Amino acid sequence: MAILCALAASSSPSAIFAPANCNPSVSPLSSKGSVAGLSFPLSKPVAATVVGQRGFAVRCQKDLSVVPLDQRWMFEESEVDGPDIWNNTWYPKARDHVNTDKQWYIVDATDKILGRLASTIAIYIRGKNLATYTPSVDMGAFVIVVNAEKVAVSGKKRTQKLYRRHSGRPGGMKVETFDQLQQRIPERIIEHAVRGMLPKGRLGRALFNHLKVYKGPEHPHDAQKPIELPIRDKRIQKQT
Repeated sequence: MAILCALAASSSPSAIFAPANCNPSVSPLSSKGSVAGLSFPLSKPVAATVVGQRGFAVRCQKDLSVVPLDQRWMFEESEVDGPDIWNNTWYPKARDHVNTDKQWYIVDATDKILGRLASTIAIYIRGKNLATYTPSVDMGAFVIVVNAEKVAVSGKKRTQKLYRRHSGRPGGMKVETFDQLQQRIPERIIEHAVRGMLPKGRLGRALFNHLKVYKGPEHPHDAQKPIELPIRDKRIQKQT
């Protein structure tokens, strides 16, 4: 990691970079430094050495502040003695979003409003509930939905909401109501709603694989030890 060194000259002061092994031979100076005529206090003493006959002095601050213990997870092992002051924005690395380490959630869709349930699922699949949420990275969890055939809708959507698909041939448009599709393939209703709330593109296709929808109360993911999906929306349950 490079250390900022000030090149102090009587004619034109400037700043240069020196390697971390900079080892001046002169004893430490005072606790105040100056760059371009401005003085500032230093948390650590600086050392100086004279180079050449023109009065150039290189001042190097060798000791940087140590990263706090609760923030070391944001830095590489080579940066534990001090953060990279030139690139200090944290960005998730590959080891921060490994699929085998992600949390699994399970939710029962019985008598839950379709749109409100889908929006809650999309939040956890995208990872928006995490402090490390990054829009361009797959940081979310896996969500299991059971009893998909018992999901509810409000108003008259059961007969008025339409689902369209096309075979690709002329006249191949097929239209189904919510009630018809729920009787034929109930899993597709929840998958269609959640897919529309995920990003479009390569990231969205990867996130969609985090959704597992099943008809009935059984699912094959007991080994992942899923926990109950936290739901804060009090209006998600259909009022009878």
